[in-house]
Amino acid sequence: MAGGIAIERDAYGTPGVWALTLTHTGKFNAMSRSMWAELKAVFEAVQADPGVRCVLLRGDQGHFCAGGDIAEYPGFRFDAAQLEHFHEREVWGGLQAMLDCDVPIIALIEGNCMGAGMEIASCCDLRLAADTARFGAPIARLGFPMAPREAALVGRVAGATVARAMLLAAEVFDAPAMLVHGFLTRVCMAAELGSAGHELAVRIAGLAPQAARLNKQTLRRLNEPVAPAEYAHIAPDLIASELRDPYAYADSSEHREGITAFLDKRKPVF
Repeated sequence: MAGGIAIERDAYGTPGVWALTLTHTGKFNAMSRSMWAELKAVFEAVQADPGVRCVLLRGDQGHFCAGGDIAEYPGFRFDAAQLEHFHEREVWGGLQAMLDCDVPIIALIEGNCMGAGMEIASCCDLRLAADTARFGAPIARLGFPMAPREAALVGRVAGATVARAMLLAAEVFDAPAMLVHGFLTRVCMAAELGSAGHELAVRIAGLAPQAARLNKQTLRRLNEPVAPAEYAHIAPDLIASELRDPYAYADSSEHREGITAFLDKRKPVF
């Protein structure tokens, strides 16, 4: 079996919440080549569906994702062209689809979150972890580096110090340490992780979906690299000039409902 991604629509009985589960039995949900293709297709479908309000991403059987499916590696890793295609097309295709997704993505992380797991988690907006979760990218033990795009992604989200320790020293961090380093949003007792994710997903699904998508578009632009010396002067103008019609939502029903409900002292209905 090459693994797969299970999809539960309207999870928890909540319209608009998709629960995705990485599943690769016996391999701690390691990503196979077919799973990378499936990841890309799933998140392209999420992006295209205006009814999706929140995505919850987790792993099966007590682990998030232990990395790549090493059993597949001998078939292509030793050929430069095939290796480039794997990282630049297959792996990055899946990660880019996540990064391009305007729907809020929550990662629920328990057990192993290694290599590819770190990359996938880095594409999520909010990361909740069990206190027993472990994080790393010890691929130096396998004799190869992390691909440049993937290393840049992990370094940007997890931080340069953490990325260097993971890649250069094969260091593995526990959840409390990753919370301190700013990678995690929250750490929970393992038994409470599922309910915490449920609560957060339902809360997000009850907020304005258009606002969430617009916020993600703005945050994506903010995270694009700008020369440090010029950042304070150029970044705001760049964002304002290149975002398409940033105030086009002014007359939208969601905007009106949010303000009206506040003035009426009632809960908005989006």
